[in-house]
Amino acid sequence: MASATAVTAVGAVVGMASGSEAKPVQAADITGATLLADVPSGTDAQVISDNIGQQATAQQQQADAAAKQAAAEAARVKAAADAQAKADADKAAADAAAKAQAAAQAQQEAANRAKARSQLAVTSTSDSSDSSSSSDSTPAASYSAGSVQALAAGIIGDNTQFQCFSNIVTRESGWNYTAVNPSSGSYGLVQALPGSKMASAGADWRTNPATQIKWGLGYMNDRYGSPCGAWSFWQAHSWY
Repeated sequence: MASATAVTAVGAVVGMASGSEAKPVQAADITGATLLADVPSGTDAQVISDNIGQQATAQQQQADAAAKQAAAEAARVKAAADAQAKADADKAAADAAAKAQAAAQAQQEAANRAKARSQLAVTSTSDSSDSSSSSDSTPAASYSAGSVQALAAGIIGDNTQFQCFSNIVTRESGWNYTAVNPSSGSYGLVQALPGSKMASAGADWRTNPATQIKWGLGYMNDRYGSPCGAWSFWQAHSWY
C-alpha cells in the first residue's frame, strides 16, 4: 500500500496533467502516526500477550505467597499470646490456691489456739503427780503471774524484747506456767508442743517457770531472731 505522501504526490501530478488550475495541496500531518510496519505481526503479538500473562501470573503468585506468610505470622503471634495468657491464668490460679490454703491453715491454727485459751485449766494436782514421776522430784513451788513476769523480765533483760515476749505469753497461756491445751497437749507459758521439748532447758520444765522462760526465749531467738521477731510473726498468723 502506498504511503500518504505518495498519494498526495500522485494527486498533484494528475491535477496538473488535466489542465486544471494548480492549487496548493496541503500535505497531511502524519507526525507521530503509527506505521503499519510498526504494528506487531500475529506471532509477535502472541509472544507479547503471553509475556504479559506470565508477568500477571507471577505477580499474583507473589501476592498469594505474601498473604499466606502474613496469615501464618499472625497465627503464630496469636498462638504465642494465647499460650502466655493461659500460663498467666494458671499461675494466678495456683497463687490464689496457695494463699487460700495458707489462710485456711492460719485460721485453723488461730481457732485451735483460741479454743485452747478458752479451755486452759490449772491442773496443779496432776502436775504434782507428774512431777513426782519425773526425774526431778522437787515439789512444785507456787508462783503468781506477777512473780513469773518479774522472773521473765530478769532473764530477758532488754525491756523491748521482754514486752514482745510478754505479748506472746499473755495470749498463749495468760502467764500460767501449768497451762495445758486439752486439744493439742501444748504446755506451759509458751505452750511448747510437745511440752517435753522444754526438757532441753531443764528437767523441771513442768514446774519451773524459769526453765520454761529460758526455753521459750531460746526458741524465739533461734527461729525468729528475737522475741520481737516472734511477736511480729504471731501478729500476722496468730501462732508462732
